[in-house]
Amino acid sequence: MTKNLKVTVDGKVYAVTVEMPEDGPVAGLPPAIAPAAPLAASATVPAPVIAPTPARPAAPATTGPGEISSPLAGKVVSVEVKPGQDIAEGQQVMTLEAMKMNTYIYAPKAGKVSTVLVNAGDAVEEGAVLMAIA
Repeated sequence: MTKNLKVTVDGKVYAVTVEMPEDGPVAGLPPAIAPAAPLAASATVPAPVIAPTPARPAAPATTGPGEISSPLAGKVVSVEVKPGQDIAEGQQVMTLEAMKMNTYIYAPKAGKVSTVLVNAGDAVEEGAVLMAIA
């Protein structure tokens, strides 16, 4: 018995004829194995796209005068400042965690911390106000 098949190798399609023994396995070869599901015609899988990691996360957008909002949804890992504390522009004020990665929150301006609205362990949504600077 013969079968006509199409085989794709390196993007080229070949028509082949295969002779199949009808009287059992061929001597020296292992017993027949059930055929696998038919193969798709030269399916290609695109390589995953990996976004570059910034050297320093951008400061979160402010929502009002002196307010610092969360740049992403996550969990507050630590709060490095307290109400009444003087801070410098660019000083780290908080750490958030999302997807097992830490994001550092920096003060967008110098001033005095007037209010801290979250504590370590709190879950926050993107855009939620975290603290205010006077």
